[in-house]
Amino acid sequence: MSGFNTSRAKLNAFLIEIGELSYFATRFFKEAFKRPFEFKEFLYQCYNIGNRSLLLVGVTGFIIGLVLTLQTRPTLMDFGAVSWMPSMVGISIVREIGPIITALVCAGKISSGIGAELGSMRVTEQIDAMEVSGTNPFKYLVVTRVLAVTFMLPLLVIFGDAIALFGSFLVENVKGNVSFTLYFNQVFNALEFGDIIPATIKSFFFGLAIGLVGCFKGYFSTKGTAGVGKAANSAVVFTSLLLFIIDFIAVFVTDIFYDL
Repeated sequence: MSGFNTSRAKLNAFLIEIGELSYFATRFFKEAFKRPFEFKEFLYQCYNIGNRSLLLVGVTGFIIGLVLTLQTRPTLMDFGAVSWMPSMVGISIVREIGPIITALVCAGKISSGIGAELGSMRVTEQIDAMEVSGTNPFKYLVVTRVLAVTFMLPLLVIFGDAIALFGSFLVENVKGNVSFTLYFNQVFNALEFGDIIPATIKSFFFGLAIGLVGCFKGYFSTKGTAGVGKAANSAVVFTSLLLFIIDFIAVFVTDIFYDL
């Protein structure tokens, strides 16, 4: 009986948190279109987020391209279809692997960073001081960061896709003596707007989820320094789960349009 009560309490806490996050998102959309716009802070956060994640996204993309090609090439050789390698890798990376892996990397890097930063500001009462001084901390701290992540993540995805395809080309160049021009001609001939547009659109939603959850966890952090660590950790876990849900919905909707 006590186990049932514990599970019920956890479920209630989870549902309450979902409701609070929904209210937080609604407040974000209201504040985002109100003046004054914190344009300088927004540009600073764009630079900070992009610069902080560029190297990690590049290294991850490069390794994904190498590993995907090395793992797939022997199988395609068994079927005599190794010439399809550039097309297969290009579609796989652009459609699915690039966006979701980049988003997960950024969830660990960006969402936890935002959660820890805002959490430390909350427990040291800096946010309370901003409210007392007449400044709108939600607009200055939350709106700018969420918008910055939303706009920067698609750029990071494009960068990660390009590096991943280059890594795949290196393997093909060494193993199969495929030229740069031939490889990327096959990649771009295989890709269609139906592959690129849905992947780009869902990247914006990935960025929105990363920014919202990170800011939500940090903005309402409690219990001192221990709460800051908990906010950063739970931001990563919650964001990762949300990314997979968004990805499933995006793939499901895209599949419906393909059927039409």
